Amino acid sequence: MSKSSIPKGTRDFLPNVMAKRNFIFETIKKSFQIYGFEAIETPAIENLKTLTGKYGEEGDQLLFKILSRGEKFDSAVESVVDKESRGAKEHHLCDLALRYDLTVPFARFVVQNQNEISFPFRRYQLQSVWRGDRPARGRYREFVQCDADVVGTDSLVCEVELVQLIDEVLTNLGIPDFTIKLNNRKILTAIAEVVGESDKMMTITMAIDKLDKVGEEGVVKELSGRGVSDAAIEKIRSLFSLGLDAKKNLETISKFVQESEVGKKGLEELEFIFNTVEKIGLRSAKLEFDVSLARGLNYYTGAIFEVKANGVSIGSIVGGGRYDNLTGIFGLKDVSGVGISFGADRIFDVMEGLKLFPEASLNGTQLLFVNFGPQEEAYCLKLLNQVRKAGVSAEIYPKKAKMNKQMTFANRKGIKHVAMVGSEEVAAGNLTVKNMDDGSQQTLTIEQLISQLK
Repeated sequence: MSKSSIPKGTRDFLPNVMAKRNFIFETIKKSFQIYGFEAIETPAIENLKTLTGKYGEEGDQLLFKILSRGEKFDSAVESVVDKESRGAKEHHLCDLALRYDLTVPFARFVVQNQNEISFPFRRYQLQSVWRGDRPARGRYREFVQCDADVVGTDSLVCEVELVQLIDEVLTNLGIPDFTIKLNNRKILTAIAEVVGESDKMMTITMAIDKLDKVGEEGVVKELSGRGVSDAAIEKIRSLFSLGLDAKKNLETISKFVQESEVGKKGLEELEFIFNTVEKIGLRSAKLEFDVSLARGLNYYTGAIFEVKANGVSIGSIVGGGRYDNLTGIFGLKDVSGVGISFGADRIFDVMEGLKLFPEASLNGTQLLFVNFGPQEEAYCLKLLNQVRKAGVSAEIYPKKAKMNKQMTFANRKGIKHVAMVGSEEVAAGNLTVKNMDDGSQQTLTIEQLISQLK
């Protein structure tokens, strides 16, 4: 018999891990709601044509495609035998795919439901996405994204609010040191224009987005390999040595793109965000301008965001940006949107590594009733009902067993209080309660126990 397993890049989650994950989800969800975002959900699968062509060449290659079924599959097999082109074969073999992110399906959702929602529409969504990536630490094939988007307005106030929202969520999660990095795709467009390589804008964008991963020489090698001229590379290279001072960096970029109208527009947008955030203030975040930040997704058109947890060797934990044309692909033009996505799985890894999960977030069952036999069991079931109605998480061991076995069960589950109700306690109308942390015992009424646990 073969050993059971799960696909690489996917995970099972035990209860103690789920308690921590739920703490992250609930913290994020609470902030989303406070900022006026409303919850939606979309299907795990989308039509393949909905997703292809939206994420760039690399993104399209990472889509998890779903084989056609029944007659359509039989037809596809015949097409393969007929040696059709690869694209035609794929069209027949696969007509659906698992969603790659939540943003493109959201754009499709907005178009389909435009008469049912009010613009500007603020939505949040916490659901799984799938990518056929090579698994690594902090990089999974199935993971949860927690998105917040505003669609139906091009106001830069939305970008400012999203910066505040990032700061709010990560501060509430207890992450001590993090940086929000900002750039603008208009500036990247201008850079390609200024160096005389406008037709290679996406090539340049995808290459410089890897600066943190492959270093300056790695970016130069990729640019050269993709046909960018040496003169253009040298001009681009001069931007890699910018420091951390946002104002100085913006001044440097201002000089670099001064001949480009689109560049000046992008610069104006960034300056508004930085100046407004500076006036309002942030709780914890550092805010930086990073010209190498590109975020390789094709649909971004304006401000782009990325967040790093400082001192932790893991990728970005939040990302996002402005997209002006995404709904237009599905037939609804001139509807601009902007959004961010919290990577819950990477946030989990950061918090786990730094031991940031608060004790209260890990509580499962608070109280276990020991089972001494049928008579005591019947009595405890009434008490159990009373305790649960009071909002205390409790359970009873399902049948009579040795005391050591029941205590071991409580220890393994991390249950901190055990109520022992034998014949003497039943007669007296009280409980003997053991604290599993220090071994101490108390005799309490059920009302006193509920008060203590709450």
